[in-house]
Amino acid sequence: APGFPPGFGAPVSGTGKIAYPKHFCRKTVDYSACTVRMLKERTLCPEREASPYTLDASPDAAVEMLPPNGTLSNAAASACTRFVHSALNKDRSSVNAGCWMPDGRRLITASYNGMFTLWSGFSFNFEATQQAHDEPLFSLCWSRGGEWLLSGDGAGTVKYWQTTLNNVKEVSPHAGAVRAISFCPTDTYFATGSDDGTVKVLDFERGTTVRLMPGAGLEAGKSHRWDVKHVEWHPDKAMLASASKDGSSKLWDPRAPREAATLHQHKGPVTQVRWHPAGRYLLSGSKDQLIKLFDVRAMREAAAFKGHKREVSALSWHPVHAELFASGCHGGAVHFWSTTRPEEPLSSCHGHGHASNAHDSAVWGVEWHPLGHLLASFSQDMHTKFWSRARPGEPRTAPRDEEEATEVGAPFGGGGRGRGDGDVGKGGGKGFAGGKGFAAGRGGGFGGRGGGAAAGGAGGGLNAAALAA
Repeated sequence: APGFPPGFGAPVSGTGKIAYPKHFCRKTVDYSACTVRMLKERTLCPEREASPYTLDASPDAAVEMLPPNGTLSNAAASACTRFVHSALNKDRSSVNAGCWMPDGRRLITASYNGMFTLWSGFSFNFEATQQAHDEPLFSLCWSRGGEWLLSGDGAGTVKYWQTTLNNVKEVSPHAGAVRAISFCPTDTYFATGSDDGTVKVLDFERGTTVRLMPGAGLEAGKSHRWDVKHVEWHPDKAMLASASKDGSSKLWDPRAPREAATLHQHKGPVTQVRWHPAGRYLLSGSKDQLIKLFDVRAMREAAAFKGHKREVSALSWHPVHAELFASGCHGGAVHFWSTTRPEEPLSSCHGHGHASNAHDSAVWGVEWHPLGHLLASFSQDMHTKFWSRARPGEPRTAPRDEEEATEVGAPFGGGGRGRGDGDVGKGGGKGFAGGKGFAAGRGGGFGGRGGGAAAGGAGGGLNAAALAA
């Protein structure tokens, strides 16, 4: 058979024929072409960087698209709603956590049976697996410098890993499952939150507990009344935020053994807290199906996001656009939100075929690629799914099988809510170049949904300039 070397096929018994492997196209996302185009435009046309930009509603316009940091005026274009690939966990267990390698070339996922799995960040194929822990894995965190990876398991153990995934050290600071790990800005210390109800600060080099954060009015050795579900260090200040099953979020000063503030924003257990990259706002998700944005300077609620039908279980800020974030819930839905428009989601992910949600079960995590052009979601349904930005002019057609992409973006026009990026290609090589999306509205909100030029919305909420401050 043409294209295959002699002896490559397998004989079919009783027929005298040779069966050869089927040819199939593997979807590939490569950001190199669009990045080169962005650097070229920055040099030759620097005035375009901050100006609104629109694309024709045609697949031919995909080659003119730029990565997210080349379309700073349009955050909605970076919503990754286009289904690219579904990676089934090889060990058939829940995928509890995941994170991109610092260089963005691979994705590491952590599963319930203690395994690390590596997936390619370009063609999304399986690369390697490793038995990391003997207990279920619940948390992963890279150091700010990208040199060390920490993992936490259900027995309260934290392990140190090099970038080559060599285990060099392990400590056991907790009696319960380690639900979250977060490094301080200098990587000297890291904080952990556990099911034993404590938040601890550890010295990274020595692996010893420096401080246990004591909760006010609680018994000795407790930070919250119930399980700590998440903890995160401020991007550049000495401040910690923690979320608990007791329905409260707390702010801590790690330099002193005391809590700085207790926030009662939700009516149910708080599952996630995420600091805004600028450090002024704190985002929280809860079992009451709400996501709330808290202004730490003014000590007041800044916005409430309502759109999930089940408890919120995952949150993640976009690495480039300060006003954009993604969320996941127990029902399997993944939504994209803008802080300038809290009334409803900008867009949502839909699974392959006719699935209404991104996953069939609870979404335990969502993680943006370091460049912001891809999103990975991890679920209890044992799948890791990859999502990219939609291509211009892409029709609303449902795929026949998993090997075809699911289109969920509206056709490209001049509206400000559109999404744009055609960096998904087919074949073993490079895909289309990355993207420029629609022009954003010139007001407080995003522009209109129809065709024509983008009209500025007068919407309320926080504007992007305030978030960038």
